[in-house]
Amino acid sequence: MIRYIKGTLEMIEEDAVVLDNHGIGYRILVSPAMLDSLPDMGSEMRIYTYLNVREDAMQLFGFGSMDELEIFKMLITVSGIGPKAGLSILGTLSADDIRFAVLADDAAAIAKAPGVGAKTAKKVIVELKDKIAAKETVDAVLEKAVTGTVDKERKQQGVSKSSAEAVEALSALGYSAAEALKAVKQIENAEALTTEELLKQVLKLM
Repeated sequence: MIRYIKGTLEMIEEDAVVLDNHGIGYRILVSPAMLDSLPDMGSEMRIYTYLNVREDAMQLFGFGSMDELEIFKMLITVSGIGPKAGLSILGTLSADDIRFAVLADDAAAIAKAPGVGAKTAKKVIVELKDKIAAKETVDAVLEKAVTGTVDKERKQQGVSKSSAEAVEALSALGYSAAEALKAVKQIENAEALTTEELLKQVLKLM
């Protein structure tokens, strides 16, 4: 119903913010991680939202990006994960970290979120495994890896190409997409390396 709200940051509460949009103050529940990264009071900002309708209340949950919102919507499809638990997980792990945890069967990482036990974390792994495609995760992370201040063409020909080829090669060797991506992301100056050089350094870590 409400895709996002763009307005002035008027109030910060313990677990929510209030955005003023044309004289209407929208109270939006957000994660502790988002609270820590808010702009100065009075600044304009955009928050992507999910409207949760209950018998006794209507609540807006807010996120800093569409990617976080989409992962949140996946999380709340899991039995035992409500909006507050989903927000808690996203306050502990980034959207990419959640994808990696699901692909790598890392329930312990998800269980670190407040209010999410080991049993619920395992449910997240089982129920989202088929919804989170390894290739899409690889593509999403590589796309983010090439954002920054360097010339776009150089980034596309450097980081994206060599990293993608390195991940594909590691996958062919039997490593999971999650393992390969984590290792590639640990290499400094990856954009300056050829695929062969990058692979050599990554294999030393694995």
